[in-house]
Amino acid sequence: MQTRPPVPDRRPRPADSRRRIAALAGAGALVFGALTTAGAMTGNPAAAQQPAPSIDQVSADHLRQILATDKTARLDSDGKLFYREPIATPAERRAAPSPRWAKRAVAGATGPAFQLHSKPGSNRVIYLDFDGHTITGTAWNTNGKPASVNVGAYDTDGDPATFSTAEQDVVREVWARVAEDYAPFDVDVTTQEPSAAAIDRSGASDQKYGTRVLIDPGTWYQSDCRCGGVAYVGVYDSTSRHAYYQPALVFTKGVGTGAKNIAEAASHEAGHTVGLSHDGTSSVGYYAGHGAWAPIMGVGYSKAISQWSKGEYADANNKEDDFAVIGQNGLSLRTDDHGNTTGAATALTLGTSVSGVYASDADVDVFRIDLADGMYTFAADAAAVGADLDIKLQVLDSSGAVIATADPEAAQTSAATATGLSASINREVVAGRYYLRVDNTGYGNPLNTGYSTYGSRGAYTVRVTN
Repeated sequence: MQTRPPVPDRRPRPADSRRRIAALAGAGALVFGALTTAGAMTGNPAAAQQPAPSIDQVSADHLRQILATDKTARLDSDGKLFYREPIATPAERRAAPSPRWAKRAVAGATGPAFQLHSKPGSNRVIYLDFDGHTITGTAWNTNGKPASVNVGAYDTDGDPATFSTAEQDVVREVWARVAEDYAPFDVDVTTQEPSAAAIDRSGASDQKYGTRVLIDPGTWYQSDCRCGGVAYVGVYDSTSRHAYYQPALVFTKGVGTGAKNIAEAASHEAGHTVGLSHDGTSSVGYYAGHGAWAPIMGVGYSKAISQWSKGEYADANNKEDDFAVIGQNGLSLRTDDHGNTTGAATALTLGTSVSGVYASDADVDVFRIDLADGMYTFAADAAAVGADLDIKLQVLDSSGAVIATADPEAAQTSAATATGLSASINREVVAGRYYLRVDNTGYGNPLNTGYSTYGSRGAYTVRVTN
């Protein structure tokens, strides 16, 4: 059965909503199958006040709510749910410069920026494809659309055959930001093209698979839909027609060419593939956040801190537990990498950094070091770019008693730069053994000024210097 590809965006009208809800009734069991595969049973607040319905009815209610209230949601002719994102505003598309990293231009995807891996060896992959790709034999090629579409390489200087240093810097920053968003999970976010077998899933016994997020600089897809990106929901671990619902796409004509926006869109579109729906309110489909914070499945272009969410902000229309839904759709949390007690603490050497990933909200990572008399700096640094983890650092003495705590208040200096996520302590100590305890924290009130510890997870480094 053929699928219906994205259509041009338009403001919702009553007739549109009726047609989309009618599509639910027409799709019948196919719709329920699509959503249960996705695992995205968020619950309808109105339905929650009714007598306990069957699982099928909860699923239908939730989908009906999505189609009636979210103008970006669509069903294809197989009853499969996909999203078509709105474009960023001109102000949001204004790109901030990326940190300087690349040293020379490279021909094609051959330089170090295209060899990046967040967790090499993982059986799961999210491939950030900047080098172009031919889309054929997919849901995006049906219903009168071209049978084959060649997507060009990411390009900002008019030379698509070569990646300039500035273009490579964007690739590097996008990777770093998306890798941080997915750091709690056992998945390799990479810019190096995997084999087809590493992305495609042939069946239930195939445990090595993933998704391609294609950065599209300007094919007819974007011209047709005038949108920022498209992706199917809950297809990441599909055991049937996995490749048919790939790739997810991010359109630079819709979100801009800057790293911050591309990364926000890439994490968001990949989030759909692992079962997530949009985070909005009763009046807007996408929540744009508050303070320095926004949900990844909302829109975080103007906020320096974007995290996974369970709808803790005021008037949230989606209470789904992002980590639980992602876990039901192919990505498990990383295993704990450092001990949680002084007895299981990881040893530190003075002046040497040790890396860690804070993957579970219940985690606490503890490190130990033996010091002589003197003044020392105890530091725990969140990811340098796009950090999701907000750190509370404590120093403990040899008995395990807390002798100092640092928990700076989070904020942003720009839409791309957060402050207060790392923590450090300067303290003079006597000779002995000391412990550093790294914990996640939030700031402000998650209803309207900040966030809780829920989405405060990610990579960090810890060190002691004198």
